[in-house]
This record gives sequence, C-alpha cells and structure tokens, in this order.
Amino acid sequence: MSVWSAIKSRTGIFAALRYRNYRLFWFGQLVSVVGFQMLIVAQGWLVYSLTGSKLQLGLVGLSSAAPSIILNLFGGVVADKVNPRRLIMATQSVSCLVLLVLATLTATHLVQPWHVMVTAFLMGGLGAFDGPSRQAMFPHLIDRSALMNAVALNSTVWQSTRVVGPALAGVLIAWVGPAPVFYMTASGFGIFVLFLARIRMPDIRRAASASFKRDMADGLRFIWSNHIFTFILGMTFFNSFFGMSYIFLMPVFQRDVLHVGPAGLGLLLSMGGVGALSGTAIVAALGNFRAKGLLMILGAVAFGVLLLLFAYSRWFPVSLVLVALAGAASSIYMVSAQSTLQMLVPDQFRGRVMGFWGITYNLMPLGGFQGGVIASMFSAPVAVAVGGTAVIVFALLGAARNVQIRHLGMQTAGAPASDAKNSTPLGGTGGRPR
Repeated sequence: MSVWSAIKSRTGIFAALRYRNYRLFWFGQLVSVVGFQMLIVAQGWLVYSLTGSKLQLGLVGLSSAAPSIILNLFGGVVADKVNPRRLIMATQSVSCLVLLVLATLTATHLVQPWHVMVTAFLMGGLGAFDGPSRQAMFPHLIDRSALMNAVALNSTVWQSTRVVGPALAGVLIAWVGPAPVFYMTASGFGIFVLFLARIRMPDIRRAASASFKRDMADGLRFIWSNHIFTFILGMTFFNSFFGMSYIFLMPVFQRDVLHVGPAGLGLLLSMGGVGALSGTAIVAALGNFRAKGLLMILGAVAFGVLLLLFAYSRWFPVSLVLVALAGAASSIYMVSAQSTLQMLVPDQFRGRVMGFWGITYNLMPLGGFQGGVIASMFSAPVAVAVGGTAVIVFALLGAARNVQIRHLGMQTAGAPASDAKNSTPLGGTGGRPR
C-alpha cells in the first residue's frame, strides 16, 4: 500500500483530495497562491525601497483594490453564466504575462513605482473575475459529502502559503533582489493553468436569466434579505479594511520600528501565516462546534487586542509572537465565517454571493491605503492601533448585540423562505449545516 493510500484509509482530513479533479485544482491553486503571497512582499519592498514613502506604499494597495471593488460583483455574475474553468485559465494566463513584464523591468533596472502600481491595478482587475470563478468551480469537482472538507482545504492553501511565500520572498530579495521573485510568481500562475487544462468539468446547468442587470439585482436582493449573510460580509469588511491593513505596513515596522532587514520582513509575515494556519487547524478540530457565532465574536475581539499590542511592541521576538497569535485569532473567526457562508449559499447564487464576498475581502489593499494615510499623518503604530480598535468595536457593538448571530450554529439558519423554495443550500442533511 502506498503512503498516499495509507493516509486516505486512516483519516478524513484529506477527503476532498480523493477526487482527481479537485486534487488537480487544489495543487495548482497551491502553487499559484504561493506566488501571490511572494508578490505582495516583493511589491511592498520594491516600492518602499524606491521611494521611502509610506503613502506610496499605501497607493500600491489602492491600485489593487480599486478594480477589485468595482468589478468583483460583475465577476460573480459572469461566474454564474460561463464555464468557470476557462475563465480562470484566461485570468491566470494574462496575470502570468503581466508579471513577466514587471519582472523584466525590475531585472533591467528600468522599473519605476508607477510600473508596480499599474501591475497591481491589472492584477486586481483580473482577480475580480478569478476569485468568484474559483468559488463557483470547486464544489462541482467533488461529492457534496466532501464539501466542508474542500472548504477547509481551500482555506488551508491561503493560510499555509502565508508561511512559505513571505519567508521565501524575503530570503530571495535579500540574496538576489526582487526580480526573481516576480519571475517565480509568474511561473506559479502559469503552472496553475497547466493543472486546470487537465481538469474535466462536469456540465453545469445555468438558470435562465432576463439580463445581466437583473441577475446582479437578484443577487444583491438575496444577500440583503438574509441577516446572516450581511453579518458575515460585515465581518469580512472590518477584517479586510481595518484589521489586515497591518500587513501593508510591515515594511515600515521592519525598517523603522523593529530595525530588521528583508529577511526579518519575511519572518514577520511568515509568523502571521503560522498563526493563521494554526487557527485554521483549531477550527477544523472543533468540527460542528455549536457556538459558531460566539466563536467569531471572540476571535475578532482577540485579533483586535493583539493588533493593539503589536502596534506598540519594540522588541522583535515579542512582535513575532504577537503576529502569530493575531494570525491565529483572525483565522479562527474568518474561516468560521467563510465556511458558514459557503455552506448556506444556494448553487444558483454562489457566483454572485461569493463575488460580493470578494468585494469585501478585496478591500484589504484599500485598507492598506487608509493605513498608509494614517501612518503618514501620525505613525505606523497608530495606524495599526486604529485598525485593531475598529475590529473590536464592530465585534462588540455590532455582532455581540445581535441575538441571531450569537445563536449561529445553535439553530438552523439559511436562505430566506422565498429562495429556499427554489434552491437547496449546500452542506448537511437536507441542505442545511447541522
């Protein structure tokens, strides 16, 4: 018996990887996301080394966020209308070409800050169509019984690559500069295309629609009529816009606050990934933990408090520990929220709902811009402290006062009655999570 067969026979942790199509999707996505995590570090380091400007560091985030915010809902509608595999292949191919241009400009010492911002803008626009398509595609690559496991494995990709990607980027920048990082990132996108080409997508029935505008309006109406969805999207907004803005200010903490080199920057970001991966493992171990709402609230409060402590830490080892704990807390409440959202979304609305979720999630770079503005006006520690406080305030004054949210997981929650008649939310017996 092979090692892989032994693992499959003894544990359900990798249940979704038993399906060939999902296995190709997952491993291809893993390579691509490692490159993306490296890209974030390299872009920030390059712009800050060229300009020394905290504001321009924030502008990189703004350049990425603007097209994502504007186009993500459109991308969700498109994901509900076309073959998502082909759409992802197209976005990944163009991303590869864009990054090859940036890598060449950097290698030839012709790169300027505006080149990085244009690249971030293009990547943000492509991601607005890529993200919802991934969310719409992977549930069709597995059996419904493995859906929750697939959601957890998808989260693991993003959390684990936060460990490997930044550390690898930091080491490469210190040794050979940022150009090889951009080349490796481009290669990661290209490899994902090769994996996707081997996937055989089953036929997906598309519901008839009156118009593009009507489809978008129906999706927004569906979200607005369900308080669980609006709360989860609100949690994502505060996490992305305020909480995670500290990531974009890491080059400032690295050089001006903690006084460490590029390798230290990679280590800081990697420790955040270690913590996030640990948080994902905790959520997976809890399984059908009934008090999901309270878990999200407490995780958000802990995340905000840890950001406040990190903001004013001046000792590198302590900062590493705080970043790791903050990553764990953020992961606990965000993975719980995202898993709940995906399990409750009906098939015909998935692209649009996840497109709207992508808007809130992709506010992270825009949050980096607001963090850069506050840092330029006051200081980087003040900017991070403001972000942590905002997360705490939303959790306590918003979520903690909502009875429906506090009882999330203790009672059945799902789509509005009008929509439930025509669709079955994913997951659990009878389409509802238990």
